[in-house]
Amino acid sequence: MKKLLFFVSILLCATLNTLSAQVGSELGETRYRRSSLYSVLVSHDEAKYYEEIENAFLTIPIPDKFDNHDLSIKILSSKDTKSNEGEIVDFVNKNNFAHHMVAKWFERDPATGECDMSLITQRGLYDASYADIELAQMSQRGLGMLADAGEELINNTFLIVNDIRYIDKQKSSEIAGQVVGGLMSILGASFGVDLTDISDQVSSLISEIKGFRVNITTHLFKLEWNEELANEFYSNAYIQRGDSNIEKRDNFKKCPFVLTYVGNYSSNAGEATMGDIYDPNAIITRSCARAIDESIAKLQKRYEVFRIKVPLYSTEPLVAMIGLKEGVEPGCQYEVLEQKVNENGKTTYNRIGVIEPIEGMIWDNRYMATEEGSYSSQLKGTTFRVISGTGFYPGLLIREIVKK
Repeated sequence: MKKLLFFVSILLCATLNTLSAQVGSELGETRYRRSSLYSVLVSHDEAKYYEEIENAFLTIPIPDKFDNHDLSIKILSSKDTKSNEGEIVDFVNKNNFAHHMVAKWFERDPATGECDMSLITQRGLYDASYADIELAQMSQRGLGMLADAGEELINNTFLIVNDIRYIDKQKSSEIAGQVVGGLMSILGASFGVDLTDISDQVSSLISEIKGFRVNITTHLFKLEWNEELANEFYSNAYIQRGDSNIEKRDNFKKCPFVLTYVGNYSSNAGEATMGDIYDPNAIITRSCARAIDESIAKLQKRYEVFRIKVPLYSTEPLVAMIGLKEGVEPGCQYEVLEQKVNENGKTTYNRIGVIEPIEGMIWDNRYMATEEGSYSSQLKGTTFRVISGTGFYPGLLIREIVKK
């Protein structure tokens, strides 16, 4: 199957971008603290197209509104036709995912237990030299920074386990296969080569690919971090670079780190057609990418703890770099937050207004929207109108308000 997909890809000369056009490098980026995300796939190795889905998943980046917290394990193999919630939770717990995710935060060396604060200072937007001094002296600001980092960064770290399975083709896709099969016959005649057998295979394959849809269930976990856990870790298991402490090294695995199961979202995702795009690998990747994006957006609407903050890019007009990929739609409202740092170095957020997207000016930033010719993919972000508040400026953060 993989060889045939490659053959079709070359034959149809479909050269596609691996990502929808993103405007970060063009417009610049406002630095802000993102939530962190680790994404894995449950692959059913006896299901149709499981290898193609695996390959597609490995090319899909973590959404740019999150910091990438991926570990080396990206694919979990299962022989079951569907993995249930209990099996997923059990697997995550038995394999100590929580400990591995904490270890990544502190860039912990598994052999020596030595830790490094570089990632925390980078993602927390702290000055690294300042952080080293304050932590070494354990000043009030240093302790405040540790608490702030735990609350704002580690406690906003999530794992999603994506159970993705192919749904059998739609009948409407057969037309595409017949067209390509006819083209193959013509091509063979032109070159004096009998491509009948290949034509039949390609026609059948394209029929399936053009109707490629997936069923997805995304399970959401949150890494727990609180004052008690922080105290235990820093007191009993944290080892500075250059130090050696076998007891503290071994204590790390005893720390009661956990991933709490938040909930899940299921859907049948991916449209049945892609206009004139016939590259099988692109179509499969697109279906999987959009399925994951939809799950993330729906989980954010359903669970407040998972909702992200994003900065305002401009105020005249009022624009933020989110769109259909993040579930923006007419009628949504967003609170505008101003962040302040108190004398102890902790960050607080105060609501200073409410905005909503303007219909017809919502950015289509979904995977391959540009290749599909979506008009709104040409926008440079989503434009909002003010519902309440004044004095907005670029860099203020916005977060969706979900009505209960």
